[in-house]
Amino acid sequence: MEDQREALRKIITTLAVKNEEIQSFIYSLKQMLLNMEANSAKVQEDLEAEFQSLFSLLEELKEGMLMKIKQDRASRTYELQNQLAACTRALESSEELLETANQTLQATDRADFPQAAKQLKDGVTMAPAFRLSLKAKVSDNMSHLMVDFAQERRMLQALKFLPVPSAPEIDLAESLVADNCVTLVWRMPEEDSKIDHYVLEYRRTNFEGPPRLKEDQPWMVVEGIRQTEYTLTGLKFDMKYMNFRVKACNKAVAGEFSEPVTLETPAFMFRLDASTSHQNLRVDELSVEWDAMGGKVQDIKAREKDGKGRTASPVNSPARGTPSPKRTSSGRGGRDRFTAESYTVLGDTLIDGGEHYWEVHYEPDSKAFGVGVAYRSLGRFEQLGKTAASWCLHINNWLQASCPSTMPAPSSCCTPSRPSSLSHCCLLSRFGAAASR
Repeated sequence: MEDQREALRKIITTLAVKNEEIQSFIYSLKQMLLNMEANSAKVQEDLEAEFQSLFSLLEELKEGMLMKIKQDRASRTYELQNQLAACTRALESSEELLETANQTLQATDRADFPQAAKQLKDGVTMAPAFRLSLKAKVSDNMSHLMVDFAQERRMLQALKFLPVPSAPEIDLAESLVADNCVTLVWRMPEEDSKIDHYVLEYRRTNFEGPPRLKEDQPWMVVEGIRQTEYTLTGLKFDMKYMNFRVKACNKAVAGEFSEPVTLETPAFMFRLDASTSHQNLRVDELSVEWDAMGGKVQDIKAREKDGKGRTASPVNSPARGTPSPKRTSSGRGGRDRFTAESYTVLGDTLIDGGEHYWEVHYEPDSKAFGVGVAYRSLGRFEQLGKTAASWCLHINNWLQASCPSTMPAPSSCCTPSRPSSLSHCCLLSRFGAAASR
């Protein structure tokens, strides 16, 4: 009996859940119907507006072309009418001369004939008919104002709704992640001349691999991208992974987003190994500063320990600091790893190849420091960057006491690619303070 009741309860629960799902789906369908009505009304209104704009443009073009025909007709009419009037006057003058000549020939007074003939000859010579061009100044052909709208008619007949742009494809092989910048490159599956711009979205994530549907961080939007690539700057090294997606837009509609991709902004995270530092350096895991009394304090403490019958050792020195739990073993451990003028401390992580980035923040009153990489064979007396066993960036502000430093803080550093070597990140500090991260 109880089993049947339990089975019935499960059926009821299942039906209740299914009913909720159906109700939610019904609500979604009703909302879609409302949205469809609103969206269809909007696109219909937009279509009518576009056609009205096209009609207005055609009407304006028609008026302009008709005006051109009227102006050309008026200009030609004026020229032809002027030429017609001149010809008419010349013809009238010529007819008068002709009548005068006939009368002279018929005259019986032969004494006046030579004088009359001479006057008639002079009149004919100066007659407008002989100075008149009998070629029309303009043509009556108006074919230069004919139009052929066959191509435009085909274009109008080919008018259709704008297609939704395809989703772009992000090209990971061409995309680049370097330092604190990401250059994302994408391409369209097929060439689309209607695309106006692209929209890029990105967000931080703590997960490697394919982007997840639910993330705590919102998408950040970059709009109006005209090219098929974009460089995102200003990233931080603690933003380990970034999700990216991009969509194409034409004048009317935006397409679907591309498949999201996850890119890593690499950072070389390490801590300073206090057990390898010079005695005159005060070392924390992420910072180092100059300690002029470091070596002297150790000597005093050592003598005090000798006086009490204890063995003097750098391990018991108060300036030793706490070694990092990640510290790698070294053939030369302890505070005697560097001495004399090799004011150096090693990082706790070995580098076996690739490119790595880190940042160094230094205090404004720091006089000099260096940061770089070194082989494990770096000698205890060798200064960082001054032998073949190391490489570094060295900042020296001793000569800039009267003017501000030209190098801003923080500064970034990149290790050279050395696939076949084992090297340490190192920091050198003299007469100043610096922090490494």
